[in-house]
Amino acid sequence: MSYRLGIDTGGTFTDAVLIDEQQRVSASTKQLTTRHDLTVGIGHALENLPPEQLQCVELVALSTTLSTNSVVEGRGAPICVLLAGYSDEHVARSGLNHVLGSDPVIQLEGGHDSQGREVRPLDEASAQAHILRHAESVSAFAISAMFGTRNPVHERRLRELVFELTGKPVTCGHELADSLGAPRRALTVALNARMIPTIHRLVFAMETMLKERAIDAPLMLVKGDGSLISVETALREPVGTVLSGPAASVIGACAASGIEDAIVADMGGTTTDIAVVSGGRPKLSHQGVRIGDLQPMVEAIKVVAIGLGGDSEVRFGGRGEIVIGPRRVVPMSLLASQHAGVIEQMQRQLGEAPDRRHNRFALKLESSPEHLVRLNDIEREAWASLDSGPVSLADLMRESSRHGRAMARLERMGLAIYSGFTPSDAAHVLGRNTHWNSEAAEIAAQSWARQMRHIYGIGQWLPGDIESPCKRIFEVVTRRIECALTEAGLNEQDLLSEARARGLAEFLTDAFRASVDSSELITVGFNPGYRLVAVGAPAPVFYPPVAQGLGLPLTLPEHGAVANALGAAIGSVVQRAHVTITQPRDGVFLVHSDQAPVRFNDLHSAQRCAEEQAMAEAKARASAAGADEIELVVSEASNQVHDEVDGDLFLEKRITVTASGRPRLAG
Repeated sequence: MSYRLGIDTGGTFTDAVLIDEQQRVSASTKQLTTRHDLTVGIGHALENLPPEQLQCVELVALSTTLSTNSVVEGRGAPICVLLAGYSDEHVARSGLNHVLGSDPVIQLEGGHDSQGREVRPLDEASAQAHILRHAESVSAFAISAMFGTRNPVHERRLRELVFELTGKPVTCGHELADSLGAPRRALTVALNARMIPTIHRLVFAMETMLKERAIDAPLMLVKGDGSLISVETALREPVGTVLSGPAASVIGACAASGIEDAIVADMGGTTTDIAVVSGGRPKLSHQGVRIGDLQPMVEAIKVVAIGLGGDSEVRFGGRGEIVIGPRRVVPMSLLASQHAGVIEQMQRQLGEAPDRRHNRFALKLESSPEHLVRLNDIEREAWASLDSGPVSLADLMRESSRHGRAMARLERMGLAIYSGFTPSDAAHVLGRNTHWNSEAAEIAAQSWARQMRHIYGIGQWLPGDIESPCKRIFEVVTRRIECALTEAGLNEQDLLSEARARGLAEFLTDAFRASVDSSELITVGFNPGYRLVAVGAPAPVFYPPVAQGLGLPLTLPEHGAVANALGAAIGSVVQRAHVTITQPRDGVFLVHSDQAPVRFNDLHSAQRCAEEQAMAEAKARASAAGADEIELVVSEASNQVHDEVDGDLFLEKRITVTASGRPRLAG
């Protein structure tokens, strides 16, 4: 008997699943993720699987929410962005300065027009100067040129310069997206570069643990569309894994439930990811899906991803509201289960006046070399103080405000993580969850309620009453999930902008709740042919009241807690290539691929060339991604207008070739 091993590394848990040749789960486990050293959590997961089955593994498939979490939380490695031909307006529309903070965004002379003709020569001298200036302070470079999808010559030259001068990882916009829309393409390539170190560390940790256990099988990663890619492809284009975990969970949820028409909701520690599945197939978003407040150009399963999970911080929202997320913190119940001495400090804080920093401890999160080299002396001292365990921020600020501010900078860089009060803690207080330390959750609930009442003026809870505030937190979580489910349903129709869908979701959610068990003449609700399939560790705690409130039948499938790992294990390889044909003037047709444009005098010849290029590229991508027995499917989409005098006028045609095959297995 041979097996496939699926591994999912998330912000809180690392899940592992073994499936047999009939795709039945033979063993599974869930272990805490150890972000400071991913090998530890992965190693614990492998230790809890049958060793005799591990020796018969023919494929290892890895999914992760670390990429998604980094986008939602606004974190990533330091990079330098080189933009050829971009104006100040393009940079402003891209949002790069907001997303990257102090990371350099360099505008260079260069770029092409919509037909691939050079507008200005590339300023190589300035490019070299900027590359050398930032080489030591960044981990990777991101490159995008104006109309680089129509002619990538300037992007290729900049990539050559980065390789020659630094040898550091570099990624180009034309390699990741073929659509126009320069600002979003610049954002996409920047996010890709920021993720390179994260995916490198994850792959290295996985390969190390497989080698230790003599598991000799190909390692593949899950893309955002649910398909598998080789390690080499993932390291080159990590932005493709930005929805790896959510995509794997959709595939796994469908397999575990056997339901073909469903709203799939995966609730993890950091995010809640929702997708609509019809006829057993989730819809793909070819123009990119929204993740938090960003929308990179990444082909992925159409998912609504929000910063709401079991470990999301419950905080004051600034308008007299309780807000949950998007920042992930360590639940107090989990912190105390790992560090027993924390409870004594928490009890001492209850005897003090309410403080914003109560329940707030700092711990090491990641040992990122890219960030560690940039620390000043005070930040290094703050970092070293975390070696002995959690550090109370309230105590730290009393002892040294400089070190307290330094710790805050470590948290913003992703080197440290704070603890805080979370929905998971509220679930422990209400007895709906018992995984971790319930005593710590109860103490934390008292501190949190005192903060809300005495510092922010929220709540009329009596002293010592911890159930009422926790029930209120449950109501906020439930409401947020319900609105997200409604928004996902509206987005499925592609009739509204995302902003309008979000606003309408609030109204419809109230209407859905009012229609449940209603005898009114007019009622509204979800299609009765669809079920809510909820997966992820917190799903059994939070989704029954959600389903009841919306009148949706609920399925909590067996193995739903490890749906991500299951979806990874059953994946296949799919790659796509796109080639565009344009007609700049009558009788002239240009074929735009990853090379300079090719000119033809008739559409038939141009289309034949475009199909040949797309087929060759798709097949090469699938083979490089680890596919065997590759099959090709050609499709096209035309853009033309009808004129009363001249008839149909050709503007543009997009040739898409989809290459698919089974993963290349061991032996």
